[in-house]
Amino acid sequence: MTTPPPRPGAGPRARLAPRDVLALGVLRVRSSPVRAMLSALGICIGVATMIVVVGIPASSKKALENDLASLGTNMLKVEKATGGGGPDIPLPEKADAMTARIGPVSSAAALGKLPSTPIRRNAEVDQGDTSGVSVVAARGDLTSTFQADLYAGHLPTPDSALPTVTLGSDAAHSLGITDLTARDGTGPQLLIGDAWYTVTGILRAVPLLPELDSMAIVGWRSATQQLAFSGHPDTVYLRATESQLADVRAIAPATVNPQNPEAVTVSRPSDALAAKQLTDTAFSSLFLGLAAVALFVGGVGVANTMIVSVLERRTEIGLRRALGAARGQIRIQFLTESVLLCLLGGAAGLVLGTAGVAGWALAQDWPAVLPLPAALGGLGSAVVVGALAGLYPATRAAALTPTEALASA
Repeated sequence: MTTPPPRPGAGPRARLAPRDVLALGVLRVRSSPVRAMLSALGICIGVATMIVVVGIPASSKKALENDLASLGTNMLKVEKATGGGGPDIPLPEKADAMTARIGPVSSAAALGKLPSTPIRRNAEVDQGDTSGVSVVAARGDLTSTFQADLYAGHLPTPDSALPTVTLGSDAAHSLGITDLTARDGTGPQLLIGDAWYTVTGILRAVPLLPELDSMAIVGWRSATQQLAFSGHPDTVYLRATESQLADVRAIAPATVNPQNPEAVTVSRPSDALAAKQLTDTAFSSLFLGLAAVALFVGGVGVANTMIVSVLERRTEIGLRRALGAARGQIRIQFLTESVLLCLLGGAAGLVLGTAGVAGWALAQDWPAVLPLPAALGGLGSAVVVGALAGLYPATRAAALTPTEALASA
């Protein structure tokens, strides 16, 4: 009695090696490069957006940290309390000298505003047209406390009665002063109140104290004698030992105004920059949501492409099934194609997003920072989207029987 031959497909299934699976996926992508490129475009945009919205805030944060490291986070700002319905109690005239006596304080400087004092290029300009520049009197160790770089010239001498003024960066721009030497060899002149002042310095932008950028700074004695300054500071800035900054902050109100410590507030200018960074982070979360939407749309596009591919390749699927290919092999083939499409899109998005971050950081003069979790997360999300997008088409292709697939050819 002869043994009947085995039925086709009844023996053990041949397993596809990983290299064979990858070759099948690459073959289909290479055979339709335009379709593959368009299918991966949505994933590319989503991953690039994710990289950009994570990398740009990271670069901004690094630049901010570098600025704070150079400017120092050990500054405190002392000023009179406002609001609350209580009496308006000004800071004592010697408030800066009193704070300088605190042990950990290394330097202190005081600013007093002259709100009703106009500043003009000449007498023909209306007194109300100050170009947004405010006049302040300054006293104390200005160089060590402010740590502001000078674009040109020098800061005013607090005890000098000479009519000289130093402009912040925005103030100089608003008043049209970019050079300290006029054609006749004298410095530019400004009419402050009814007195002529010579511009002897221009500050660069001060990130830690942006209010200085729009100020015109005159000496304390000069403001008292020529501009009817009251002598009461509005703000005292001080530098203290970093490790003891909290203690200095706690005792500063009672030191500045022992009789009314509640009329004094103490803040840390670097906290404002930290709050700004939190705002940037909130916007980054919003854009990350948009990146997720872009990834979802890209995944839908890939899924649509794979479904169309299953419909177009029913003959191929039926032939492979008739020759003994298992359902799992058909499923893994289409899943591989889907994941490969999304991985290619994710790699392109990573390159595009990295270039975007580097370009923006270069334009802003920031250090370019690309967090490794963002890069790995972008590629990982592309793979996950590819697997999810290809799951249904792969399952549908695997469910086709050889007769169904070949009958529809």
